[in-house]
Amino acid sequence: MGRQSISLTEPVARLVDALHKLPGIGPKSAQRLAYYLLQADKEQVKALSEAITMVKEKVSLCSVCFNIADSEKCEVCRDPQRDASMICVVEKPMDVLPIERTKVYKGLYHVLHGTIAPTEGIGPDQLRVRELLARLRDGTVKEVMLATNPNVEGEATAMYLQKQIGAMGVRVTRLARGLPFGADLEYTDDVTLTGAIQRREQIS
Repeated sequence: MGRQSISLTEPVARLVDALHKLPGIGPKSAQRLAYYLLQADKEQVKALSEAITMVKEKVSLCSVCFNIADSEKCEVCRDPQRDASMICVVEKPMDVLPIERTKVYKGLYHVLHGTIAPTEGIGPDQLRVRELLARLRDGTVKEVMLATNPNVEGEATAMYLQKQIGAMGVRVTRLARGLPFGADLEYTDDVTLTGAIQRREQIS
């Protein structure tokens, strides 16, 4: 007689399914997190629930650069000390954090919210490219530093942006090749990233 499998109760199964939908969380990790939350005290679970709810209610996208913000404009765009003549273009909000940690870059940002990926049906119109080009039209910005990830999609996006921005007469640079191909900016160490910013190369 075969061994009978034990199914999860419906609330636990729903929690596991919800956790599994998070990026980087596989089925086993989702189960471990679900059982951890089952064993946690109510105050801890309540605090987590309230933190998630607050993020959805209080955090939105900056109206200028599309980074995450707790008001109409993000902290960087509100800072009058930032160099408005320079914009660093990144793929996602999490890419801003490692660049800020280096304390080398003093300009503004623009978050694309993705990369060009034709096989997935993602083109420039699905990204914040139109808004980036609009920010360059008044002549304030003198340099755009492309900090897309050094992989196929990131390189394709950088090449597309270089053509669009270069035609507007704005200097376009790219992070130096100190970043290994396939690396994710979000996980790059501060020393490597600092060097890549300082040795950024103009794209011809």
